[in-house]
Amino acid sequence: MDYQGLIDKYEKERDLDDAEFEALLSNEDDFPSEYLDFKARKARERAYGKGVYLRGLIEFTNHCRNNCYYCGIRCGNKKVKRYRLSEEQILSISESGYRKGLRTFVLQGGEDAFFTDDRLVSIIAKVREACPDAAITLSIGERSRKSYERLYGAGANRFLLRHETADRAHYEALHPKEMSYEHRMDCLKDLKKIGYQVGCGMMVGSPGQSSRELIRDLHFIRDFKPHMVGIGPFIPHHDTPFASCPSGSVDMTLRLLAIIRLLLPKVLLPATTALRTLDPKGYEKGLLAGANVIMINLTPPEARIKYSLYDGKGLSQMVPKEMEGDEVGLLLDEIKKKVQSTGYIVSLERGDYKNS
Repeated sequence: MDYQGLIDKYEKERDLDDAEFEALLSNEDDFPSEYLDFKARKARERAYGKGVYLRGLIEFTNHCRNNCYYCGIRCGNKKVKRYRLSEEQILSISESGYRKGLRTFVLQGGEDAFFTDDRLVSIIAKVREACPDAAITLSIGERSRKSYERLYGAGANRFLLRHETADRAHYEALHPKEMSYEHRMDCLKDLKKIGYQVGCGMMVGSPGQSSRELIRDLHFIRDFKPHMVGIGPFIPHHDTPFASCPSGSVDMTLRLLAIIRLLLPKVLLPATTALRTLDPKGYEKGLLAGANVIMINLTPPEARIKYSLYDGKGLSQMVPKEMEGDEVGLLLDEIKKKVQSTGYIVSLERGDYKNS
């Protein structure tokens, strides 16, 4: 198989038929992963240079109305210690990160009815006032179009809503019947029409996933043309129906990062926390496969450990207890070293999607 020729064709045409995608996802020993990664790095450097954008992540609630079978904070998990950060806490965390130079904040949480449109509008408006040149990203799940419009009007710029899988049957195997594949897709379309920079994404190696489902994901990403794509390996949580399922592959996640970079050269592509959880060098390997974004977790440690979507997540960006006090600064220093070890540099710009 002429894998290099296939990669060159894909780089040029940004599309393949299903058989060619199948080959690109091959586990054959002679697959030239280094060549694919090289091509992906060159594509991201043409679009964004050597800079790696940082996002300040604030996990402000682990309450969730949904019962997704893979998620540790699912409403059916009665062992979770629930929490909500106050508006004052969210604002204080944002201001602290802003003083350290961060210019994007991601407000992430479960689908928590406590955070009404009015409450979220107030939070967004105050963060916008305190951090006027920063981007505000929301990752708060499915809401009505009217709700999305209000939040956008209050000052939110971006929205992350992972589609999880572009295959309807697979989606239904991962979610309870009250959750709708069509509604998830409609939400993504609404967000884009409203004007958000929109992110989608999927788990790699989720239960029941094969190359067939991954190819459907790639076709969906090609057609939807998101501004951001967040992918990471599936990692089981011990209090979910998928507790005994194996984790997804780090190698396949890296392969898909490179494939997505070539598919959408200007996409904002994180090296995710899940990748770092399974591999201590996950951030570095992700950057070398075409990623150009890293999340830095600003959530207070006592809350972060409770935002346990999967086993090990809460521990992925913890500093030793004796070094607490300037946690944001310590994490920034650690991530700068990781980024520099790959030949890239940390950029404290907002890191918007480049249309031109």
